[in-house]
Amino acid sequence: MTLRNWSENIRFASAPVHEPRSVEELQEIVRASRKVRVLGARHSFNDAAAIDAQVDVDGTQEVHGDPSGAYISLEQLNAPLEFDHVRGTVTCNGGITYGELCTLMHSEGVALHNTASLPHITVAGACSTGTHGSGDGNGNLSTAVVGLDLVTADGELKSLTLAEDGEVFEGSVVALGGLGVVTRMTLAMEPAFSMQQYVYEDLPATELYENFDEIMSGAYSVSLFPDWQDGMVNQVWFKHRTGPSGKGNGQGATELNPVDLGLPLEVYGARAASTHVHPVPDLSAEGLTLQMGIPGAWHDRLHHFQIDSTPASGDELQTEYFVPRAHAVPALQAVEGLRENFRSMLWISEIRSVAADRLWLSQSYGTPTIGIHFSWRKNWPVVREVMPLVEEALAPYEVRPHWGKLFSMSPKEVQAAYPRMEDFRKLQQSTDPEGKFRNGYLDRFVFG
Repeated sequence: MTLRNWSENIRFASAPVHEPRSVEELQEIVRASRKVRVLGARHSFNDAAAIDAQVDVDGTQEVHGDPSGAYISLEQLNAPLEFDHVRGTVTCNGGITYGELCTLMHSEGVALHNTASLPHITVAGACSTGTHGSGDGNGNLSTAVVGLDLVTADGELKSLTLAEDGEVFEGSVVALGGLGVVTRMTLAMEPAFSMQQYVYEDLPATELYENFDEIMSGAYSVSLFPDWQDGMVNQVWFKHRTGPSGKGNGQGATELNPVDLGLPLEVYGARAASTHVHPVPDLSAEGLTLQMGIPGAWHDRLHHFQIDSTPASGDELQTEYFVPRAHAVPALQAVEGLRENFRSMLWISEIRSVAADRLWLSQSYGTPTIGIHFSWRKNWPVVREVMPLVEEALAPYEVRPHWGKLFSMSPKEVQAAYPRMEDFRKLQQSTDPEGKFRNGYLDRFVFG
């Protein structure tokens, strides 16, 4: 059986794929297998989820596998959500998607603090790689985790909580699948809230650089979408938190002028869009969460894509780099200086802000960051050549790559970016002394 990731630049082959229906069945599979990796939504663009991988000449990474290894899908490991309104937490299966989770949470009248742009990714997979949304006050998705259950290499079920396990817990959330199979996660929740989303077009880059903090703090969640051409940011998405949430996603509701919410029609030279727009020029906005100030629930506005939508064809490759917030403007100017290298090969970029946290392998460990994301046209030879240029331009600014996307930084460069890397190595080795959950990716970038 051959599986592919979302972009189809990774082929998973040779090892069996198990879909346990109980924790006990999962424990037996882990005990019997020499190597184990978990497959979630398969939205990683590198071999982080692979048992082993090799880059082919055309750039496709094909997993040669290990017949004594096992891939595990948690799709069939179902259990109802557990809401604790006293502690303010919800406990869910690791394999549930954010779209499924958020819908169920909203029906209970509660919310997460933030979501990623895609609702189709799994909770455990997103948290294990430090996936994020945006907002100056919002940590990445992993920062909502306050407890987790995982099956370790010996097949035992282990529970960890932030309250009881402190630093060990902080090293176990963004763990790249290296500590075990995460079966359940407990997340902090809050009362459901409503939002309104406005898009402004054609922000002069000079205005962005002069007013960066003011623009990024202009809403609960802010995303910038530049293509780095012509000295303009194509779009700025402001997601405003407006109060307690009602039911529904706003379909059919009345569009509201920004001034109706006390907002300007122009922000630093960018004008409010007159219709719903897609970040990529010439693509339809159908399937995106509603804009134009139409009120909606938190989970129908924080995502960029609607929960029941298909976001794209997968005809892209993605990279993303994080720099400390203090370096944001010079880092963005350095990237803009490469614009001639991007022409005709970039779908769009997205710039988001992420609050600091204490999770050892989080890209925002110890510092608030700006994430600089690139959605490239699917042309691996060209992407492979431009990645080092971007990384060289960002090198003076303490750059860290996204764990689930493509990058060409050396293992030593990656390891040097994480002050707690050695602590994570020790934690992984003590939890998994035989390396059952290690793969080529971890061997290179954690142990290499």
